[in-house]
Amino acid sequence: MTNPARSSEGRARFENVQRAVRLSARLGEIGFDDLDGLRAAFCELIGKTVGDGFMIIPPFSTDCGLNISIGSNVFINQGCHFMDMGGISIGDDVMIGPKVNLVSAGHPVLPSERRNGIVAKPIVIGRNVWIGAAATILPGVTIGENAVVAAGALVSRNIPENTMAAGVPARVLKHL
Repeated sequence: MTNPARSSEGRARFENVQRAVRLSARLGEIGFDDLDGLRAAFCELIGKTVGDGFMIIPPFSTDCGLNISIGSNVFINQGCHFMDMGGISIGDDVMIGPKVNLVSAGHPVLPSERRNGIVAKPIVIGRNVWIGAAATILPGVTIGENAVVAAGALVSRNIPENTMAAGVPARVLKHL
C-alpha cells in the first residue's frame, strides 16, 4: 500500500499546510487596531477577497485556507480553527464565537484505512447564522439561514434554518 504522505498529492498538501501555518502566524502578529491589515492578511491566506464588513480577531488558524469562502459582514472571534480541506462556505451576516472549530475533513473510520487518506466533505453556513463559543462543526454539515448553534455544541448533522441547536451531539431545541 502506498503512503499518501509520500505521494505528490501528499507533498503538495503538506506544503500548503506549511503555507497556511505561516500565514496564520503572520495574521496573529497584526494588531487588532489594524483592521485593513487583518483583512489583507486573511485575504492572502484564503486566496480570495472577503465581503464588506469582514472582521476577525486573531489568533486564527487553518490547515489549508484556500478552500474557505466568506460572505459580507462576517465576524470571526479569536482562537478559531478552520480545517478547510473539504471546503468551508460562510454566508453573509454570520457571527462566529471564540474557539469555534470548523472541521471539514477527517480520516476513514476503519483501522485498516485510517492512514491511507482523508475523507473530506464541505461545511456550509447559511446567512445570518450565529455560532457560539467553542462549538465544533463536523464534515458535511449545513447550518441553515438564521440558525443559532449554542456554545459548546458538537454539530454532526444538518441544522435547519430558523432553529437553535445545542448539546453533544447537537440537536434542535427550538424554532426561532
